[in-house]
Amino acid sequence: MSALFGNYGKRRSQIVKGQGTIVEDSTGKQYLDFTSGIAVVSLGHAHPAIVQALQDQSEKLWHISNLFGIPGQEKVAQKLIDNTHFAHAFFCNSGAEANEAAIKLARKHTGKNHIITFEKSFHGRTFGAMSATGQGKVHNGFGPLVEKFTILPFNDVAALEAVIDDSVAAIMLEMIQGEGGVNSVSAEFAAAIAKACDDKGILLIVDEVQTGIGRTGTRYAFEQTVLKPHIMTLAKGLGGGFPVGAMLGTAELHATFSPGTHGTTFGGNPLAMSVAEAVLSHVFEPSFLQQIQGVSAYFVAQLKEQLPSSYSIQGQGLLLGVGCGETEVASYIVAAEESGLLLVGAGPNVIRLLPPLTVTKEEIDEAVAILKTILH
Repeated sequence: MSALFGNYGKRRSQIVKGQGTIVEDSTGKQYLDFTSGIAVVSLGHAHPAIVQALQDQSEKLWHISNLFGIPGQEKVAQKLIDNTHFAHAFFCNSGAEANEAAIKLARKHTGKNHIITFEKSFHGRTFGAMSATGQGKVHNGFGPLVEKFTILPFNDVAALEAVIDDSVAAIMLEMIQGEGGVNSVSAEFAAAIAKACDDKGILLIVDEVQTGIGRTGTRYAFEQTVLKPHIMTLAKGLGGGFPVGAMLGTAELHATFSPGTHGTTFGGNPLAMSVAEAVLSHVFEPSFLQQIQGVSAYFVAQLKEQLPSSYSIQGQGLLLGVGCGETEVASYIVAAEESGLLLVGAGPNVIRLLPPLTVTKEEIDEAVAILKTILH
C-alpha cells in the first residue's frame, strides 16, 4: 500500500524529465506535454533562464520570512503592476491562497460579507476558495461552507441583475472558466458586471490564476474586456513551475491590509521571486505576447480544419478547449497519452489544451495529428 493518501487519480505514466514541450516517463517514452502542469509551466520545462535564476538565488538566500524586506518582491510587484491600474501586490504560494487573500480583503474593505460567484467556476480547495467555487463535486462531504456566497449562472445578465443590491461586497469570476469547461465571459456579461460594480460600489475580483501571465495572449485576460478589477489573483504561470501566487489591488485598498491583518510564512520568498522575475522578463515582452497570439491563431485554425465540425473550439490564446458535446472525454485523454500526447479535461465533456507558451507550430501540428486520429 502507498504511504500517500489516495486523493489523486494518478495517471499510468510517471514523468521523470522534461525539456521545453517534451517530457519523458520512467520507461523512456516521450510525450508532447499539452497540460503544462495545468497551465503552470509557462516557458516550458527546464527553461534555461528559470534554471539559472533559481540556481543563482539558491546560492545566496532561500528564506528569511516577511519579517524582513525582500527586494525581489518589490521588483516582481512593479513588473506586475506596470502600465495597469493596480498599485500594490501581495505574494503567497498558490492560487487558492491568493483567492483567500482576495476574499478577506474584499470583506474587510467593504465591511460586507456577501460575494457573488458563478456556476462551474473554480477558485481553489481551501474553505473560502471552495465556498466561492460553483461546483458541487468540490463541496461534497466537507460540511457547512463559508457563508454569504451566492452562486449564479455564468453569462446570465438577468440572474446577475436580480441579486445586485447594497449588501454585495464583491463579484468574483474567472475570465475563462478553465476547470469548468473553457467558458469565456461574454461581452454582454462583462458590461453588466462593470455597470453593477460602478452603480453599487461593488468590488470586482478577477481570478486570473489560470488565464494570467500571457496565457490568453495578453498579460492578463481582463485586458481583452471592458472590466477593470479592483482585485486580481495570479499563480500557476507566474512561477513557471515554482510555487508562487499573487494578489494585486488598487490604491484604495492599501490601508485595509495593514500590518497583522494577513500573512504567510513562505509567500514571496527569495527563491520564488527570482523565478517569477525571470518568467515575467520573458512573457511580458510585447514580441513574446504577439508570438503567443500568432501561434494561438494557427492552433485554432488547424483544429477547425482538421477536426470534424461536430467538435467546438473555444477559449483564447493557449487556453483552448475542444467541446465534445455530450460525450465524456476521459477515454480520449487516455488514448492521447498512449499516442504520446498529454492532455487534461475541463469538466466531463471538454478537452483542455494548455501547451507551454513557447510551443512551436511543428509541435502543434503533431498534437493536432494525434487528436485527429482520436476524435473521428
